[in-house]
Amino acid sequence: MNAKGSVFKYPDNVDTDVIIPARHLNTQDAKELASHCMEDIDKDFVKNVKDGDIMVGGWNFGCGSSREHAPLCIKTAGISVVIAKSFARIFYRNSINIGLPIMECPEAVDAISAGDTVSVDFDTGIITDETNGKVFHAEPFPPFIQEIISAGGLMKSIKNKQ
Repeated sequence: MNAKGSVFKYPDNVDTDVIIPARHLNTQDAKELASHCMEDIDKDFVKNVKDGDIMVGGWNFGCGSSREHAPLCIKTAGISVVIAKSFARIFYRNSINIGLPIMECPEAVDAISAGDTVSVDFDTGIITDETNGKVFHAEPFPPFIQEIISAGGLMKSIKNKQ
């Protein structure tokens, strides 16, 4: 699996209430949720994001409430991978459960700027900032987690095995 896209960059401690404000949680429709993704921190995100783009965040990305809506709306908005210095544990698990690739790489986060073009090789963990030419190595997911993400999430992975 690989990803390549333009970067949307956010600071430390982006919580799930910023990713998808609670006032929009009256629906389970993923497209409706995605239409409000990041609106309280970046009003133009949903207008500018394109399928395959990459989200970059600081420490403790996805902290706060344990809602699956947060990674779901990021994925549905078109983000192909989230790279952060660290993730809140429940966000990390929810991301895998819904099939949103995430990678921890503090060095990459420090060097990557908003708007850069970045490519990611999920098999090797190689992150390349094609704008500045810098290359970073994140720990790739083990094969069983890559399988879950490739299937589109845990439930789809289980269904595929039946």
